[in-house]
Order: sequence, then structure tokens, then C-alpha cells
Amino acid sequence: MNIMKWRYHVIFFSIFLLSISIGSLIINGVRPSIDFTGGSLLEIQSTKISGENSSELKEQVKDFFEVSVIQQTQNDSVILRGNFIDNETKVKVLEKLREQDADLVELRFTTIGPTFGREILIKMLVAVAIVAVAILMYVWYQFSQISFGVSAIIAMFHDTLIVLGAFSLFGYFFGVEIDILFVTALLTTLAFSVHDTIVVFDRIRELRRKHRTIEFATVVNTAVTETLGRSVNNSVTVMLMLLSLTLLGGDTIRWFVAALLIGVTTGTYSSSFLAAPLLVVWDDLRIWRKQRKK
Repeated sequence: MNIMKWRYHVIFFSIFLLSISIGSLIINGVRPSIDFTGGSLLEIQSTKISGENSSELKEQVKDFFEVSVIQQTQNDSVILRGNFIDNETKVKVLEKLREQDADLVELRFTTIGPTFGREILIKMLVAVAIVAVAILMYVWYQFSQISFGVSAIIAMFHDTLIVLGAFSLFGYFFGVEIDILFVTALLTTLAFSVHDTIVVFDRIRELRRKHRTIEFATVVNTAVTETLGRSVNNSVTVMLMLLSLTLLGGDTIRWFVAALLIGVTTGTYSSSFLAAPLLVVWDDLRIWRKQRKK
């Protein structure tokens, strides 16, 4: 199987996926949860109050709670998210709602200040930047070529943007919000992507030492072919577990697990079909520049 023969096709396919993700992020953005925006979140369980009548519900509690988003969950609870309210105001909101349904049950009440939300976002971006620089330096040092480090970082950010783009689309079509658990899934995706990529790179290094006269593209293709089965088998076992949790798990972790599932899938793909072909393209450019100087 000559994967490197189709390296430019594979790279253009990755660019196509990135275009969809980046386009959705620019047009739709993502729906940040209360963890990032600050404010208050109240989740209630009621047989008479539904999130489908959002305008009536907002009007009912507007004297106490300025609600910006109302969401009906899959377990028939209703989430109200809006401006900051304290516990006393929350009690008044519940009393107002119980005029419509005396059996209403409070499931969750969360309040986060906007300053803390901004701090979380800044820390997430700083963490991603630190991870990217550390991985670039480490891979560059281990494989003695900057092309390995750059290819690993490109593949890593490819996976990250695909996950972000997917959740941008989920937010647009299903109202899914990103929260702290999503950040955890995103950082886990970075780690998984690089882990799989280094396995392929290490095999390339071994083959280059054994076969110094063989064309680099052939070496890379052999390394990818030899490690592909291992990568797929390892990933499939993880995917099956994550898929089970996505389908059978509770609402609290469903989208967190979905983010991990997408990250594992893209990480497996990018290691063999993006990071490795990028090395060959890098080598093609090196040869082209060398011939041009002549």
C-alpha cells in the first residue's frame, strides 16, 4: 500500500476538513457555557414546565432572573442560564415557577463570576501554547530535525481545530455548549495525537538507520504501513468504550465523551495520514530548493 503516493491528496483532504471547521468557527463560533461567560445556571425538573415555551418562561421570571438561554435536556429537565443572581433571588425564582408547578424540583444551581470565567479561558489558551512549544522542542530534540517537530504540531492543531469545528456545528444545530470538561477533552486530544505521531516517527527513524540509501518517501511509507495496524487496533478499543459511554452515559458526560471520541478518531488519522506525509512534502521541498540552487 503506497500511502505516500497520495500524500498531496491526503493533505488537501485535511485542508478541506479544516476549512469546514474554521468556516463554522468564524460563522457560528462556539457556545460557551457558564464556566466561561460567568452568570448563573438553574436546572429544574418539572412535568408542567417545558423549555420549548422559552419566551413564556423568560417572561415569568424576568422580575428576578434575566434569562438568556433556556435549554430542554434529554432527561426532560430545563436549564435556565442568565445573569448573576444570589441564593435569595434563586429562591424567589423557584417560588415563582412553583406557582405553575408545585411539584417542581431544583436539580442544580451554579454561579460563576465573569472574572473567573475569563481566567479559565486565559489559562486554557496558555496551557495549549505551553504544550505546543514543549512538544515542538521535545520532538525536534529527539529526532534531530525541526521538520518532525513542525509536522507533529501541525497534526496536533489539525485535530484540535477539527474537534472545535465539530462542537461549533453541534452548538449551532443542537445547542451544545463547551465547558471545563470540553477543555479537558481538548487537552487529552493533544496528548493522544502526539503520542500516536511519535510512534510513527520513531519507526521512521529506525528504518532510516537501517536503510540509508532508500528514498525517504519509501521509508516513510513503510513505517506508516507497519504501524497502521497497531494504531488502528489501539484506537478502536478506545473508540468502542467511548462510543458506549456516548450512547449510554448520562447527559453530564455525554458531550465530553463525544469530544474525546472525535479527538481519538482524528488523532489516529492525522498521525499516519497527515504528520507522516508532511515529512515527505518537507523533504520534497528540500530537494527542490537544492536543485534550484544548482
